[in-house]
Amino acid sequence: MSDFIAKFQQDFIESDRYLYLLRGLGNTLLIAALAVILGIVLGFLVAIIRSTHDKHGGLNILNFICKVYLTIIRGTPSMIQVLFMYLVVFGASSLNSIVIGGLAFGINSGAYVAEIVRSGIMAIPEGQTEAGRSLGLSYGQTMRLIIMPQAFKNVLPALVNEMIVLIKETAIIGYIGEQDLTKAAMVIQSRTFEAFIPLITAAVIYLALVMLLTFFMNKLERRLRTNER
Repeated sequence: MSDFIAKFQQDFIESDRYLYLLRGLGNTLLIAALAVILGIVLGFLVAIIRSTHDKHGGLNILNFICKVYLTIIRGTPSMIQVLFMYLVVFGASSLNSIVIGGLAFGINSGAYVAEIVRSGIMAIPEGQTEAGRSLGLSYGQTMRLIIMPQAFKNVLPALVNEMIVLIKETAIIGYIGEQDLTKAAMVIQSRTFEAFIPLITAAVIYLALVMLLTFFMNKLERRLRTNER
């Protein structure tokens, strides 16, 4: 036990190395927050375009663009997308790498959110849309007031799972020089030549984030079920 405490002090207390983890955690949460916001907005937009085309036709050009986007993003590794965004798209730019990472992960997440939301929309019976239109609602109002709230309830667990995957995927942001939680653990390891404690600490922090997100998701899901009664 005394040996563990000594190693813990060496890894985190000496030279204030715990600050690496705090800074890395902050960057991880910031990148994930940017990516979640962009991914949800982009995903819902693509899902509405795709489901509208599938149900009612039209929007052929937009639907084709969305299909190309989904094929490319879902068919290539997220690491390649992050590197491409950093080295090619913003190679000559001074834009902060956190913002670049948030954009890259947001565009990546949007493709998966789009398919999740589209499946939720397509699962709503067509009679719901017809009922809305019979009440004098426009197609947009029907989607916003009737279809999307039901679809959101159906796909909430899958959306939270996507957010969990996104938080863990930010671990590759170190490849473009940004210090996230994983990179911070590796920096501490390079200073102390002790890998176990920094890595297991980073893993515990990731686990705590996932458990916290899962807790809030379950709470929100129970509240939504209660409101249905």
